Amino acid sequence: MSCLVIRLMAFMNRRFGWLAGVALACALTAFARPVAAAGDDATLLRVFLRDGKTLVSYGELARVGDRVIFSMPAGPLPNPPLHLVNLPADWVDWEKTDSYAAAARADQYAKGQADRDYAALSGQLAKSLNDVAAASDVSQRLAIVEQARQALAVWPAAHFNYKTAEIQQMVGMLDEAIADLRAASGTGRFNLMLEAHTEPAPAAPPLMPPPTLQESIEQLLTAAGLVENAVERSSLLATALSRIETDKEQLPSSWLAATRDSIVERLAAETRIDQSYRVMSSGVLQVAEQRARRADVRGLMLLIERIRLRDRELGGARPEAVGSLLAAVDEKLDAARRLRLARDRYELRLPLLVAYGAAIKAPIALFTQIRPSLEAIKELSGSSRAALEALDQATSRMVQLVGGIAPPDELASAHALFASAVQMASNAALTRRRASLANNMDLAWNASSAAAGALMLGARARTDILALLRPPQLR
Repeated sequence: MSCLVIRLMAFMNRRFGWLAGVALACALTAFARPVAAAGDDATLLRVFLRDGKTLVSYGELARVGDRVIFSMPAGPLPNPPLHLVNLPADWVDWEKTDSYAAAARADQYAKGQADRDYAALSGQLAKSLNDVAAASDVSQRLAIVEQARQALAVWPAAHFNYKTAEIQQMVGMLDEAIADLRAASGTGRFNLMLEAHTEPAPAAPPLMPPPTLQESIEQLLTAAGLVENAVERSSLLATALSRIETDKEQLPSSWLAATRDSIVERLAAETRIDQSYRVMSSGVLQVAEQRARRADVRGLMLLIERIRLRDRELGGARPEAVGSLLAAVDEKLDAARRLRLARDRYELRLPLLVAYGAAIKAPIALFTQIRPSLEAIKELSGSSRAALEALDQATSRMVQLVGGIAPPDELASAHALFASAVQMASNAALTRRRASLANNMDLAWNASSAAAGALMLGARARTDILALLRPPQLR
């Protein structure tokens, strides 16, 4: 019989006559008991699947969205290598999994912190009952006992139902004591807090022993047959094969040979499948690029059907690879549709574009002719009177030509850029003439800046105009 039971029996039988001595003795007994050392190992849980299979989880599971992720031991305890497993959450029988997890946590708690916490509860109860013995007023005693009773009633639920049966007995004794104290106080007061009763804990499922080396390898193979990701599956198989090779002396020879052959065959099959999908992906991406550049929308749509057909032929073994491949081809399809739309517009606008191209040809040719003169102004390497006069004539002509051209909408920005380049070229010629007449170096540098700007803007405008006059291409 526990110290707390003895203390409570003394409380009820003696009616607090010599309670303090009993409580003190019991408190000393409670704190003198050795406390079990907490285990260093993680709690071994079990993942129960709906198809009847069971996997070991080293520590707690994590539910992330519609997935469940846990660490599986890939070798014997106490310090096994771990392998991360990722499965759909709806594959798990959560009722069994949660029930087993509660039992495993309770077992781990009982082996570690439980005795310490129970000893602390004993000490708290000892103090409360000593306070009862010291209290001279019945109502004070009643309040103290009710508080002690409430603390006992809620303790098991917060401590993995540890020693629930003992605590239920003590709560019953305190209920009798409370009834006696109420009778002694002459009050019919009823405390709603006393409605909290400790209920019997549900029967916990039996805990399974830690997996042996052979069982841990079999667990890896089971997980390999369940995971959806090919990389994860191959990793699990490779880990199982590595454990067999490392610990083959500890494994049954017949089981080892058959299992090794099975793993090697499964890994070879995974390699063959990977190669088939790599070949498919490489060929498809090359064709998709070609068809996208031709704006071949129908061809790309047929290519998507071809991917799905080939995936079915390969057994749908690489959903991740096929998903990525389909996404890549779908991007090409979107680009092809945009390119086809741009080319259709180009075809409709072609008469205007041809007319603009013919009109802008002469100004662009003139700008090419004045580049040497602009380079000389930019470098401050000398500009003769003849060169400046030719530059003035050319820029005046270009201003007249460019101003008389009405560009199509899609060329308006590039045309305005070219017009700015022509205007800066004219300013460069005028400023260089003023600098030469005034022998002013500051003006010469201003002319140099204007010439540099004209050259830069002119080159950019020419490139943009020529690009916009060509049929659209895939970028």
